Amino acid sequence: MLPFDAENLKNEMPRNFEEDSINRIIEMAWEDRTPFEAIEIQYGLKENQVRDLMRRHMKRSSFQMWRKRVKGRTTKHQAIRPDGMKRFKSQNQKR
Repeated sequence: MLPFDAENLKNEMPRNFEEDSINRIIEMAWEDRTPFEAIEIQYGLKENQVRDLMRRHMKRSSFQMWRKRVKGRTTKHQAIRPDGMKRFKSQNQKR
């Protein structure tokens, strides 16, 4: 038996984020073509942790709208993306 509650540990935030980082994570989560894997690479948050962050920092109705929008969207999961979509580059990024 583990000396800690593994169920609660998996939803824990790996670190405290500043407001700017939280806003960027929420923005990335709303973007259709930004996969959860990109958020994990940049911020160390798995999909369930992103959901938890969104739930904590958004109005309930906004969170529910986002969940409905994201659920089953293939572009949010790198493993099930169509072959032509290997990487998303924002228009705001330098070329």
